[in-house]
Amino acid sequence: MTNLALTASGLGRRLKDIDRAWLATAVIFAIVAIAAPDQASVSARFTLDALIGIAPFLLFAIAVAAYAKASGADGLIARAFSGRMSVMIVTASVFGGLSPFCSCGVIPLIAALLSMGVPVPAVMAFWLASPLMDPSKFVLATGTLGFDFAVALTLAAVGLGLMGGFATRLVMARGAFAAPLRDGIGDGGCGGGVVRTEKPVVWTMWSEAARRRAFTAESLSTTLFLLKWLTLAFLLESLMIAFLPADAIAGFLGAESAWAIPLAVITGVPAYLNGFAALPLISGLIEMGVMPGAGMAFLVAGAVTSLPAAIAVFALVKKPLFLWYLVLSLGGALAAGLLYQLYAG
Repeated sequence: MTNLALTASGLGRRLKDIDRAWLATAVIFAIVAIAAPDQASVSARFTLDALIGIAPFLLFAIAVAAYAKASGADGLIARAFSGRMSVMIVTASVFGGLSPFCSCGVIPLIAALLSMGVPVPAVMAFWLASPLMDPSKFVLATGTLGFDFAVALTLAAVGLGLMGGFATRLVMARGAFAAPLRDGIGDGGCGGGVVRTEKPVVWTMWSEAARRRAFTAESLSTTLFLLKWLTLAFLLESLMIAFLPADAIAGFLGAESAWAIPLAVITGVPAYLNGFAALPLISGLIEMGVMPGAGMAFLVAGAVTSLPAAIAVFALVKKPLFLWYLVLSLGGALAAGLLYQLYAG
């Protein structure tokens, strides 16, 4: 009995040493491989393709964040966000609505901004606005859904950023979100709540060995951090696509009822693929009679709270801020859908 207890204790310690994200990925994949062998290969391929597809955006964002830290330019970025809070929120919302970052690619930049001491309301404004619109998505939205819809989606992006930023400011005035990042993340695993001192900027940071090491360490730790969580997210997304097809779920949005837009907000989270795949899907559904406001709500809710993005946010920030992010995202999606429906008639 004693040997059995010791063996169980040793196994428990080994399991604790294994990262929970990798462990969850392995367990889920093992279950799929046993229960649905054909789906296992499909999910593995989907996950790999998704990681490869998003890699250029993530690597660019990671490199920018690591370079800012290694060169000391992060202090300049932090100062750029200094001044009146209202101006910061407006600037972050507009820039987020025009920036070319996806919901996952913006995560390293968000972590870096928080670690630099940029106020949470301004970061939240950028965080919410950025995934919704970028120049290429505007062109595609115009071609598939029309110019009016593309403009409305852009306004929804900026509006969601403004709403989230100012609402977060009001909540923080009551003492919330003082330390937004999870414990331990600020030591190089994606930025964090560290005390920063002003340092001179060395733009040619690669000429100094210490700064090169800092760049490498920051890039590697952030890459590994995002890789484990996005692998889990894309695996889960593949299973949702297989067993909860987006077109089947979104088909419920065709009902002309008071619940169509709230239902679109709810279904947008699991059914959303990505901005470029979702736009033609919504275009086809609107042609079949889906309420335009429901299509708008689906796009906004899905873009901001897509499974990969939500898991990355959950891994990065503490639970109160994560829940607040979900409230703002879903509330903003509902508002965007209702307002666009009023406009479209």
